[in-house]
Amino acid sequence: MEFNLPERAQNSHKGTFGKVLNIAGSRYMPGAAYLSSVAALKIGAGYCFLAAENNVINAVAAQTQNVVFLPEFSWVDHIEDFGVISIGCGLSTSKDAKWNVEKVLKYSKVPTVIDADGLNILAGLKLPDIPANTILTPHPAEAARLLRTTVDDITRDLEKNAKNISEIYNCVTVLKSHNTVVCSKDLEIYVNHTGNSALAKAGSGDVLTGIIAGLLAQKAAPYDAAKLGVYIHGLCGESASKKLSEYSVMASDLIDEIPNVINQNS
Repeated sequence: MEFNLPERAQNSHKGTFGKVLNIAGSRYMPGAAYLSSVAALKIGAGYCFLAAENNVINAVAAQTQNVVFLPEFSWVDHIEDFGVISIGCGLSTSKDAKWNVEKVLKYSKVPTVIDADGLNILAGLKLPDIPANTILTPHPAEAARLLRTTVDDITRDLEKNAKNISEIYNCVTVLKSHNTVVCSKDLEIYVNHTGNSALAKAGSGDVLTGIIAGLLAQKAAPYDAAKLGVYIHGLCGESASKKLSEYSVMASDLIDEIPNVINQNS
């Protein structure tokens, strides 16, 4: 895997590197909104706007001054302002969450990353039309819901099932596992070999969503953003575990390692 980050022009401003709209978080999972938002910025996006309920905004605002906040439903009126949408991290499957997912599916015209509860909501819909440049990032249980099968069937053949998701949903698929499988819309397969057990921690997938969204904001093509995203995410796990052990790495530690991974591979 080549470490080809999007080029970064010196004659630039924050708008040059893209605006991510992140629709994430819920009453009991505000941390997912923080992790996915900050990871997008740390990988190089110019802006990250978080659309969330007030208690999530308050929780994230207490941790960072780097995110721009939007009331939960107001993003629809400003959708043309964003270059990337990510949705689902810690979102829950409430009525309001379903409204947000359905509106993204209906109105998004930009690269879109759907993760976590966004996938669970998507799996419950009659097969919808999804935005043209969509990346789905399921773990095996979420993949099983998308394909209406069992986790055992998914893990029996990850490559086949990643292809099935890409074919059915006309998307790039990131099927997360020990060796994550990325499948393009054209059914090309990339198997990632970075990472270790440090990534098996709550919030790790939220960081991955943010990394992929941030790369998309910098104009990486969806398949390239997905491949490089999982590669960098794995390297962050390896780097963090050298300092903290594979036992003690938390999702926020992965974000802290993004600059080190970039410097070591650039």
